[in-house]
Amino acid sequence: MIRPHGGILVDRRIPFDKREQTVHETAKLQQIEVDPDLARDVENIAFGAFSPLEGFLCQNDYESVLESKRLTNDLVWTIPILLDASKAELGAVKEGDRVALVDSTRLPFALLDVEEIFHYDKKEHAKRVYGTTDPAHPGVAKTFTMKDSLLGGKIQLIDPLFDEFQRYRLRPVETRVLFNEKGWRTVVGFQTRNIPHLGHEYVQKTALTFVDGLFINPVIGKKKPGDFKDEVILEAYTALLNSYYLKDRTVLAILRTEMRYAGPREAIFHAIVRKNFGCTHFVVGRDHAGVGKYYPPYAAQEIFSEFPDLGIVPLFFKSFFYCNKCQSVVNEKICPHDTSDHVDFSGTQLRGRLTAGQAPPKELIRPEVAEVLLKWKEPFVE
Repeated sequence: MIRPHGGILVDRRIPFDKREQTVHETAKLQQIEVDPDLARDVENIAFGAFSPLEGFLCQNDYESVLESKRLTNDLVWTIPILLDASKAELGAVKEGDRVALVDSTRLPFALLDVEEIFHYDKKEHAKRVYGTTDPAHPGVAKTFTMKDSLLGGKIQLIDPLFDEFQRYRLRPVETRVLFNEKGWRTVVGFQTRNIPHLGHEYVQKTALTFVDGLFINPVIGKKKPGDFKDEVILEAYTALLNSYYLKDRTVLAILRTEMRYAGPREAIFHAIVRKNFGCTHFVVGRDHAGVGKYYPPYAAQEIFSEFPDLGIVPLFFKSFFYCNKCQSVVNEKICPHDTSDHVDFSGTQLRGRLTAGQAPPKELIRPEVAEVLLKWKEPFVE
């Protein structure tokens, strides 16, 4: 099976027999509250989804990621994973201290050994990661609301967080066992933040033709207004898989993290995470992880040429559409017909029909999926 990024699947969980003692010790530690999405990324570090990271980036690694898209050890890494804090939150915390990370309930769920406390330039961060400083970009907007100091250091997870989507979760160590039990030597990962339309099905099944198994891995977490709600995405995919996919060739499990909308950089990051789950191949579509007009349509594919040492094979898909004459989903390489015969997979059109309570056309959405979408009064993030 493919090795995790960096060679070792990180495990930063506190052993069960030491948990009670650790919980007792947290009462003496200063607490730092983290928001739900950041708390999920603590879990992603602890369970190895973000291997080789063992915690939040220290300054040298942070600056290296911004500058070269690599850690200081030259391993490919494109998205900074950071813990920000205000002066008031830091209080008397200094480098070398241990702090307790707490969620909104104020219960400690992880420890952080603070190696460094450092400052950063938010505009430079935004420009490097998102390619823009325009506050209309959701990632840039979030950057400008971040606190002034960053804490770097290794984490230890005391307790996993409550997850309303637990039945859809598999950890990297679990997917690796599962893929091995299924006899899958090659696995293609499919990243999504949307409900499935026929274009997605076309891409997934085309990719599956060349490998042993398909791993559909939706991002479940904070998204921008207008994206589909997490519950809708999962219910729609469940309906599709139950009717149109071979169960012994497909696995559906979620990735609990936020969308960053970092375009090319996030495409590489998504590929690394799926490599850690055990995927040997990764689908990269048009405008992967993009938003608005900030990135050229195929920038997320072109960036892969910078990283021949990435260790996972990207599968590039360009434009695809439904052709009324072909009577199927096709792409520009195989369809000879005029564009007047093509039906694009338009998110705007789909949202408009759903808002009006109208079923999407059968050329775009399977009827079982359409049925799921229409039962939701408010299927979109507000």
